[in-house]
Amino acid sequence: MHFGITMFATDATMDPSELAREAEARGFHSLYLPEHTHIPTSRRTKPPTGGEVLAEEYKRTLDPLIALSAAAAVTDTILLGTGISVVAQREPIVTAKAIATLDRIAGGRFVFGIGFGWNADEIEHHGIAMPDRRDIVREHILAMRALWRDDVAEYHGEFVDFSPSWSWPKPTSPTGPPVLIGGAAGPKLFAHIAEYADGWIPIGGAGIRAALDDLRRACDAHDRDADTLRIVPFGTVPDPGKLEYYASLGIREIVLRVEGGTRDQVLPILDEYQQLIGANP
Repeated sequence: MHFGITMFATDATMDPSELAREAEARGFHSLYLPEHTHIPTSRRTKPPTGGEVLAEEYKRTLDPLIALSAAAAVTDTILLGTGISVVAQREPIVTAKAIATLDRIAGGRFVFGIGFGWNADEIEHHGIAMPDRRDIVREHILAMRALWRDDVAEYHGEFVDFSPSWSWPKPTSPTGPPVLIGGAAGPKLFAHIAEYADGWIPIGGAGIRAALDDLRRACDAHDRDADTLRIVPFGTVPDPGKLEYYASLGIREIVLRVEGGTRDQVLPILDEYQQLIGANP
């Protein structure tokens, strides 16, 4: 089993390139960084954690693609991903080029973790109606895949529309980097995964066993082999029993949550996790 980490990288935390280097030195498989473009002060939307006050880190997130590019320059093996990117809020043609560039700098180590977004205030500032965000994400990914795959790419949809075009660089893989979708289990999410993604990143990992049959049925409906999907429990707080449970489900990667902090705060957590996963079969 592989173990990765995720941390809110901000202007007040450990530098992400240093975090990536230290994680790689300890044998971690992957590093994922989250994304928020901004946080409106209106706070109409309740925090996803269930509390009344949104944590300060949400307001201060670094741009993950730029941060991961810096990390790519000082590492060799660790996978570098977004966890998650609010892809509906990104212009797809520019984002496709940025990701292809990052993936080439990283030698094919980029993983595109995406989500639909929970913050209605933030989403609406981008001119997006909350009910449309899933359809927008779908078109953005399909359009980006066309730009990554085809020498002459075009896409015609409701939200993305461009005529035959050239766009280089291409990512290292002809199909582009792996696309993993975050979100709670359900038919809408699984239909998206089955149609155009490479896996699922369930936050926290609760309820995976019960959801696997539903995910498999969604894949059957799209003529997809469910066994090819990557299922990556995300933001997990580890304990040996939980890790054994995931292993029993055939899961091959788990992403552990690291509280954002300075170097002196973060490195002891990495050392603790390293000891735990080193002792786990």
